[in-house]
Amino acid sequence: MIKHSHSRGVSTLTLDAPARRNALSGPLVEALTKALADCGSDARVRAVVLTHTGETFCAGADLKEPCSPYAFVALMRQIVELPKPVVARVDGHVRAGGLGLLAACDLALASPGSDFALTEVRIGVAPAVISLTLLPRMDPRAVERHYLTGERFDARQAAAAGLLTEVADDVDAALDTVLEAFRKAAPGGLAAAKRLVTARVLQAFDEHAEDYVQRSATLFASADAREGMTAFLERRDPGWVL
Repeated sequence: MIKHSHSRGVSTLTLDAPARRNALSGPLVEALTKALADCGSDARVRAVVLTHTGETFCAGADLKEPCSPYAFVALMRQIVELPKPVVARVDGHVRAGGLGLLAACDLALASPGSDFALTEVRIGVAPAVISLTLLPRMDPRAVERHYLTGERFDARQAAAAGLLTEVADDVDAALDTVLEAFRKAAPGGLAAAKRLVTARVLQAFDEHAEDYVQRSATLFASADAREGMTAFLERRDPGWVL
């Protein structure tokens, strides 16, 4: 599920379930949680890169083998609290819960061909749990549009909305520039700087995590969600489409 490599102080964690579009299954979330814990405790690690195999960074919840919402909340918080910067590298599609994972990272770099969508409303639910990382990061007007429409948007729009740090024609060259900067930074200084810039995100976890988990559970148990997920798996429009 997770490939782990290390080079000159940087650990790269690669989501490696391309057949399932790197969806957030229980096993994938568990494996990523363990890999991040290993990075956090390893003094050799200055920074972490989170990337993917296949055409999709993360497709959101795995509807066939979903993880616990509490486990996913814990994973996002773990990324935010990790005393080392975490950089997302995206070259492909990001959907639904994958955007929450992306927004948990300190920096996010993407290729111009990458695209994004908060598709929850189209299967009868809402982006509840991932609001913990999205709402503190993104422009409110952009959030309103993308939460309510579920439409796809491109990397330039994602950057303008505050979801991405940079869109680069050569995403790996842009990533190398950032990683070289981290290699010149003192580990203690990086950790202290990260605590400053993540304080508002952590406040959202402290104040809203339980509420958002309960909202998510209620939504996923609804008749709309049952119809939406069944329609998705059957590759048809749900009954409410006009």
